[in-house]
Amino acid sequence: MDAMINRILGEQRKNPRLMNPLVLAYIGDTVYDLYVRSWLIEGSDATAHGLHVMATRKVCAKAQAAGAMAIMEQLTEDELYIFKRGRNSHMGTVPKHAEMSDYRAASGLEALLGYLFLSGEDGRIRELMDNIKQSLFTEDEEK
Repeated sequence: MDAMINRILGEQRKNPRLMNPLVLAYIGDTVYDLYVRSWLIEGSDATAHGLHVMATRKVCAKAQAAGAMAIMEQLTEDELYIFKRGRNSHMGTVPKHAEMSDYRAASGLEALLGYLFLSGEDGRIRELMDNIKQSLFTEDEEK
């Protein structure tokens, strides 16, 4: 993905550590969504609508908060700092279908993923998302 970022943004990029955490969450939400949708496509023969329905259960504040909790102990000090910046950011809106604590944790995870993506840390994203995947998809099997 780093090569893709270079093609899109060029070599002169903003320092992600200095970006507003909600801006990091903006791109991190897309990173998270791309991973989940890719997993669903690989593991299902569902129609596009069926995949969308499955994705909405995985790409929501509650699922993202659960994913954040699944990787919390694996985060480095710097990653935890970025997560907390995203989690503690002043949100302009209040979620309609989510608990505020889940929404904040989801924003922290998204900020972390956005930071890692813009930093070119593809391997670290993959590692964390693989652990989130185990958490998300094991949950379904228990129901």
